[in-house]
Amino acid sequence: MRLLILGGTAFVGRAIVADALRSGHEVTLFGRGKTGNDLFPEAERLIGDRDTGDYDALRAAGRWDAVVDVSGYVPRHVGQAMDALGDRAGRYLFISSGAVYALDGLAPDSDEDAARVPPVRDTEVVGGKTYGGLKVACEDDVTARYGERATVARPGRVAGPYDPFDAFTYWVRRAARGGRVAVPGDPAQPVQVVDVRDVGRLVVRLLEDERGGAFHAVGPAEPTTLGGLIRTCAEVAGSEVELVPVELAPEDVPGWPGFPLVRPHWPSSQRSPAKARAAGMPATPLARTAADVLAWDRERGRPPLTEGFTEEQEARVLARVTP
Repeated sequence: MRLLILGGTAFVGRAIVADALRSGHEVTLFGRGKTGNDLFPEAERLIGDRDTGDYDALRAAGRWDAVVDVSGYVPRHVGQAMDALGDRAGRYLFISSGAVYALDGLAPDSDEDAARVPPVRDTEVVGGKTYGGLKVACEDDVTARYGERATVARPGRVAGPYDPFDAFTYWVRRAARGGRVAVPGDPAQPVQVVDVRDVGRLVVRLLEDERGGAFHAVGPAEPTTLGGLIRTCAEVAGSEVELVPVELAPEDVPGWPGFPLVRPHWPSSQRSPAKARAAGMPATPLARTAADVLAWDRERGRPPLTEGFTEEQEARVLARVTP
């Protein structure tokens, strides 16, 4: 197949491109050309900018069997891309998010037909209150334009090497250090973490099989909890941990509320992977994902993280809890 990837050199897109090339497909990348220029030399590159609406290179290019939209966050991005493509794309696969679901009434093991939040079209400010609604609007526009040739992948929390977000990496690194681990939440809460390579494989399989509709890209292979995830990370690192549930005050962590993988609404981390698994999504064991992230984090020199406690912050919180 000839595939066009809108985005594709950072994290999820990188895994999709790697899987597509490994599977023998011809790949064209469309992006600003500011990152990842040393990656995928065998792929054709088209330079443009979705924020400014620069699709000139895309309009002048050829035809593709399918498009994977990794970098569409607002309806304008998606609409302008579809306009620039015209009738030169066979299928449009949009990378959406589990954030599209309405939390009220969301049940454990919910499928892709669960109720979504209302679409958002009156802003391009992407944030906690608008992200899900903007993705809903993008999904709707792709489906309206492509019909049965529209495919939507809704990843949960994605983890793996090259992760630019620090939620999973924080727990891998913290568990490797061992000792008393402050857990700002219930260790029994369910957690869904999907390996980025499983997402890449799912996307390519959906395109190869010409499957339409929506699919949950969630993992890991076996259901786990926050406590189970931390213990798995520790086992991989060869360390021992003691989980200490803690209550946080606003001054404990800048930006609180919010902590890596802590979710007050548990069903949002219990979505069913059945449809995606039936379509060919692998189920990488959590231990493998953790081991690969640990190795990658060490290789890159363990830079400061943007999520979770610093050692000093955690020590202050733990000091309030009697051993």
